[in-house]
Amino acid sequence: MKAAVWTKYGPPEVLEVMEVDKPSPKENEVLIKILATTVTAGDCEMRRMDFPFYLSLPMRLWVGLVKPKEGTIMGTELAGVIEAVGEDVESFQVGDKVFGGLGMKLGTNAGYIALTVEPNKNLAIMPAHMSFDEAATVPFGGRDALHFLHLGNIQPGQKILINGAGGSIGTFAVQLAKIMGAEVTAVDSAEKLDMLNAIGADHVIDYVNEDFRTNGIVYDLIFDVVGTLSLSKCASSLKPDGVYLLANPMRGQVLSGPWHRWRSNQRVEMLTADGTVADLDYLRELIEEGKLQTVIDRRYPLEEIVDAHRYVETGAKQGNVVITITHDEDSRSGTTA
Repeated sequence: MKAAVWTKYGPPEVLEVMEVDKPSPKENEVLIKILATTVTAGDCEMRRMDFPFYLSLPMRLWVGLVKPKEGTIMGTELAGVIEAVGEDVESFQVGDKVFGGLGMKLGTNAGYIALTVEPNKNLAIMPAHMSFDEAATVPFGGRDALHFLHLGNIQPGQKILINGAGGSIGTFAVQLAKIMGAEVTAVDSAEKLDMLNAIGADHVIDYVNEDFRTNGIVYDLIFDVVGTLSLSKCASSLKPDGVYLLANPMRGQVLSGPWHRWRSNQRVEMLTADGTVADLDYLRELIEEGKLQTVIDRRYPLEEIVDAHRYVETGAKQGNVVITITHDEDSRSGTTA
């Protein structure tokens, strides 16, 4: 099978699409024929190993201290069809159309993956009438957005500002916050504002030409998806008992977070998401009810994954970038649920 193998830390060119052995499922695993996967900003950070020190060291211990362990395959989310099941697996059967996210695990930028069926963790039946391309984008962005909005205990009528609203997490956060009854202000580049309006944002701000901290509006929650905001400089734009949600906290935010919590009543939440099957099931229900949609900017075949990484790193991505995988024995014509 073909896979995007990660050979060392660095630019997109460190990825190489090559033939590797197709896995065989163990007793507690399912073998999934992957038909769609993604490239996220987080994938690019991991590929570069571009993390603050407090994350970089444990990540290197996990993936490889000097370079990735031999045969490491990129990618953390997928949609596909179960091709085989281990003898201990009862929750899935051959032919099931599934989607899921592996969290800190890797290996979805490939033709197949053998995945342990962990209770309440990583794999669920796909939404009906959703394409594999669309379903592959939900597990990471959808579950992370849901996780942080739950941490913020968002209530109907509250005002929330989402910084970096135009990416994988942000586009789901805009829609989920609206479903929860919030008034949503979405902040991103000018090129993404029409799309953010289209998915339900009440207000949009081009961060290049407008600073939300000077508009006099005070928010109940500020959700910083991209880690570019100073907590102290945003304090006057957040209610005294408001909540900062930090999906991708940078070093300054990590260091200032405890101090900010100590000196004010504003809460700072940066707990990493640990998605569950219940989250996937909830998102599937919203999708099937027509309340939640995914935004796909571009699609690339697996063979062009280097180009996909280059594009994601430009920061121009609107919503999601999908990697489509075509198998020799079939065509993409059968890849809708």
